Amino acid sequence: MVKKPEGTQCSLFFLHLIVPTVEARIADWLDEKLQEPEFADCFLIDIHYAEKSNKLEVFLDSDTGITFEKCRQISRYLEAHLDEDQMLGENYTLEVSSPGISRPLKLPRQYRKNIGRNLEVTLRSGTIQSGKLIEVTDFAATLEALVITKEGKKKKKEIVQTIIPFEDIKKAIVQISF
Repeated sequence: MVKKPEGTQCSLFFLHLIVPTVEARIADWLDEKLQEPEFADCFLIDIHYAEKSNKLEVFLDSDTGITFEKCRQISRYLEAHLDEDQMLGENYTLEVSSPGISRPLKLPRQYRKNIGRNLEVTLRSGTIQSGKLIEVTDFAATLEALVITKEGKKKKKEIVQTIIPFEDIKKAIVQISF
């Protein structure tokens, strides 16, 4: 139990609800920054804070591709807030970057940006599906793949489209083709 100044007590669970986490504070600051016209096409993908190493990683993307300059400007913005707030103390590491091609897609907005690329999708059931991302709605992604089946001694090639609801996707990775 945590004693409040008035002498009343509250549980740590309740205290956790009223004291925002590092990630929540960063998300609030970013919501404000991303309202500015020059950052309107940017969006937050993820925030990771490692308390042990006092390292904060912020992953952003943009409909037109996140630039180094935008990451730098957002980093400076967050740094100013963190220095003023002292939430992480004086010695911390802050990294602001794009999620990178090897990180899983998380948001429908990311999927839309990758229409025309090949994806490998791991479903919650454990099944893996691969194909070209051809359509994205707010609720699902559609993959198109060439499926070869045997009919007797002949092989039959068929293009199959599969609609996969986002709720069924455990992980989706863009496949790099050379």
